[in-house]
Amino acid sequence: MGSVVIGEITIGYEDVGEQEEGHRNGDGGEPLVLIHGHPFDRSMWRPQIAHFSRAGRRVIVPDLRGYGESSTVPGITPLETFARDIAGLLDHLGIERCVLGGLSMGGQIVMECYRLFPERIHGVVLADTFAAPETDEGKAGRRAMAERLLREGMTGYAQEVLDKMIAPSTIEARPEVAAHVLGMMTGTPPEGAAAALRGRAERPDYRELLTRMSVPALVVVGTEDAYTPVSDARDLHQRIPDSTLAIIPEAAHMPNLEREDDFNTALSAFLTTLSTPTRR
Repeated sequence: MGSVVIGEITIGYEDVGEQEEGHRNGDGGEPLVLIHGHPFDRSMWRPQIAHFSRAGRRVIVPDLRGYGESSTVPGITPLETFARDIAGLLDHLGIERCVLGGLSMGGQIVMECYRLFPERIHGVVLADTFAAPETDEGKAGRRAMAERLLREGMTGYAQEVLDKMIAPSTIEARPEVAAHVLGMMTGTPPEGAAAALRGRAERPDYRELLTRMSVPALVVVGTEDAYTPVSDARDLHQRIPDSTLAIIPEAAHMPNLEREDDFNTALSAFLTTLSTPTRR
């Protein structure tokens, strides 16, 4: 674990499998950088950190500004700001290119990163996310939720959405996963969550960008996801010229935690294709 000052904020992150520790990527691949969703933190990637670092892959997971151990900046945080924070962290770590993945809001930050610095991205992972801009109704809803979180805190909201973030079957069968997800949500500073909500309300339309994406992509979605259903994932898959679609059964919005073995299998297969000499 570490932290770095980027501009006016401090970013907390984990960098596991560093080369100087003797963990060179056994498959010759670039580092895997994973961006968490809202309102979570980098600990949502624990199963992937463990699995892929054991496999010899360098894995980097930051806390976004306003979340986890990173600085909270009230107001509004556009996706571009998150993306430039990621670029700053890559600069600090000396990483020229990486495989960049994200879930939900994290997936939209991946798209923004590709818009800003595609030359630094070798492949993308888009999990439980979508590319369309916000509707007028959606903008109003995000702004209203931002005000509610500032007024009431995170607890009530977190309890309301838990059974959408993870499937009810997961809550019943794996209470430790439910406790982890609930803990991340209630531990998020309301000011950081509100700033991100306001920023996402103004996000650009990434749909045309995806049709011009020149790197391979893995699109992942849980079958029970009510926020970004399978139809959204199919839309991403159809737009991106070189993409693979993985549909994870019995998972909602967080298949990487609910069905980590299935998620890791899909991601492992994707990373293997990126490392194959004949690929691109």
